[in-house]
Amino acid sequence: MNRLSQLKAYLAEAPNDPFLQYAIALEYLKMNQDAAALKVFTTLTKQHPNYVGTYYHLGKLQEKMELYDEALDTYEAGIIIAQKVNDHHTRNELQGAFNMLNDELSDDW
Repeated sequence: MNRLSQLKAYLAEAPNDPFLQYAIALEYLKMNQDAAALKVFTTLTKQHPNYVGTYYHLGKLQEKMELYDEALDTYEAGIIIAQKVNDHHTRNELQGAFNMLNDELSDDW
């Protein structure tokens, strides 16, 4: 059984576990299945909005897929959530990613 299948089996037993959903999305990324990863990450932000690690990876995936406005929105949403749950490290990472992308987009104009 491969890792993705194993994670899906665990998720079937604990369907509301955000870590398992997150791990599945990361496996899809490793397999270059960006659309599947995007779907899982997006669902995860809706079902478990306080799972702050999701926002960075979702934003980076959106950047890779050239969904720049969506990535900026994702980073901003993550910043707000990270502040709310007092996760300063994640907030700083998200702010850095937001600033870098925003600067890159500004330079293109």
